[in-house]
Amino acid sequence: MSSQEQAVIKTGGKQYRVEPGAVIRVEKLTADVGATISFDEVLLVGKGADAQIGTPHVSGAKVEAEVKKHGRGKKVIVYKFKRRKNYRRKAGHRQPYTALEIKSITA
Repeated sequence: MSSQEQAVIKTGGKQYRVEPGAVIRVEKLTADVGATISFDEVLLVGKGADAQIGTPHVSGAKVEAEVKKHGRGKKVIVYKFKRRKNYRRKAGHRQPYTALEIKSITA
């Protein structure tokens, strides 16, 4: 496995480009800190002309990641307003996330 190895995985309704050693933030997963997670929904493996593109997934491909921490993102203010109607609503939101460190990519 070369250090140039890359993959695109799908989790939480989003797609992430990953490589070994990278730390990514994904939608919150139900796993303990230190646990190893395996992603089977791999959409692309490799780089450049050597890339394998799945239809929709690359068969036999797997990405292993370790859970580093759980947390909540920065606060986003949601403000609703209708002019001349005395209507104002203010709410805050902090999206939960899970930080993962990519350990290995196997094709």
